Amino acid sequence: MINVTKTYLPPLEEYNKIIQRAWSNEWLTNRGELVLELEEKLKSYLKVSNIIITNNGTVPLQIAIKLLGENGEIITTPFSYVATTAAIVWENCTPVFVDIHPEYLTIDESKIESAITPKTKAILATHVFGNPCNVDEIELIAKKHNLKVIYDAAHCFGVKFDNKSIFDYGDLSTCSFHATKLFHTGEGGAMFANDVDLQHKLFFSHNFGHNGPLAFHGLGINGKISELQAAMGLAVFPYMNKIINERKKVVDFYNNKLNFSKLQSLKIRDNTQWNYSYYPVIFNTEEQLLEVQKELNKNQIFPRRYFYPSLNTIEYTEGDEMPISESIASRILCLPLYAELQLEELEKIVLLINTILC
Repeated sequence: MINVTKTYLPPLEEYNKIIQRAWSNEWLTNRGELVLELEEKLKSYLKVSNIIITNNGTVPLQIAIKLLGENGEIITTPFSYVATTAAIVWENCTPVFVDIHPEYLTIDESKIESAITPKTKAILATHVFGNPCNVDEIELIAKKHNLKVIYDAAHCFGVKFDNKSIFDYGDLSTCSFHATKLFHTGEGGAMFANDVDLQHKLFFSHNFGHNGPLAFHGLGINGKISELQAAMGLAVFPYMNKIINERKKVVDFYNNKLNFSKLQSLKIRDNTQWNYSYYPVIFNTEEQLLEVQKELNKNQIFPRRYFYPSLNTIEYTEGDEMPISESIASRILCLPLYAELQLEELEKIVLLINTILC
């Protein structure tokens, strides 16, 4: 069976060796030795000045919205995983959707200003499949209208734009370290902010508001990652170059072998050092997608309709029509992509797709 992704599992003996340190320390949570070590390794690898790793990738979004959303309107994309919109609604803010660019699939920055109202407090945009938004234009719009910018960078581990970490853009960025991501801690995530005061707020917000064991800075929740999760991250970390290089080989194969006279691929923004996180293809019609998906499934190959549906259509958003997002969401399919995908498996996937598209 070939799934859309496969969790990279480091050698068990290496994970066990790291876990033994937690046993020896008798310290499993509350920012122990392994969490602190992983944060330092990630800061160095990602070339960022600040990072707070968390128990999942959604809590950072919720904290970001809690701190910057002020129960107001948040301009966002309809083309993202549901967590992006759900976090906005969960934190008693109102999502205001703006349609997407038809090639980059990120929020269309040219449509943001027309969606701004006196209630708008922030822009929450997703770097789709690790493909950066137009961060320069979004920054200009935000400064002009005194808005905060949050980036859902769940897919962006290792991505750089203009030779700078994608996590350095906006007021705040979040990332996911879920088991399906190229770097993972089983479950986990991270949040990034360059502003010292905001970074301080992020820290106490993910730790019940604690300022030491007995005092509090303010309201907080439990977003702390455990030593067990950090151990998985430390075990995976040495293999990042291997993981990314092997994923690149898969992407190169698809790029060279698929019939792009009948398919559209993701257009990566110029000046981007991409991370090969997903391989989406866009069919001419939904019927064509469904026919390909059915044939692949018959052969025990399971791509994913991702992102689907367009988030403006889900029951708790009541968003306006978003023609481009709705069209893309109905026709996009993410093909299998992971480090251990074999050449014969890739050949089978491509042959089945191309045969149907002929």
